[in-house]
Amino acid sequence: MINTISIALSGLNAATNKLNASASNIANVSTKGSLEQSDSAPYDALTTVQTSRETGGVKSEVISAGRPFVPTYDPDSPFANSEGIIGAPNVDLAEEAVNLNLAEITYKANIATLKSTDDMTEELLNIFDEDA
Repeated sequence: MINTISIALSGLNAATNKLNASASNIANVSTKGSLEQSDSAPYDALTTVQTSRETGGVKSEVISAGRPFVPTYDPDSPFANSEGIIGAPNVDLAEEAVNLNLAEITYKANIATLKSTDDMTEELLNIFDEDA
């Protein structure tokens, strides 16, 4: 049963990483940056990568989404180049909404697993108690 708890906790950790990446993307959706200056580069969107562990469960880490910024016309921005182009994050709010829902579902599923493990452990201890 310890393995079941470990698997459920790894799922909760993966959901937390997905939630954190989406929250960061949403918070920075309007962050602009310069195309030329590396110290004021636009926000780089985040995503999560999950890999299976040999013992069960998943390993999750937050990485760059690998989607470069989107050139946007904003000549009034302090980051604008001579043509009035700035860099805007390549964040899809619809995708982020889906990721938030997936994180919620993942939390609920793993909490249900922990609850079931707790119920089975309690039942097993009751059986041992009755026999003793």
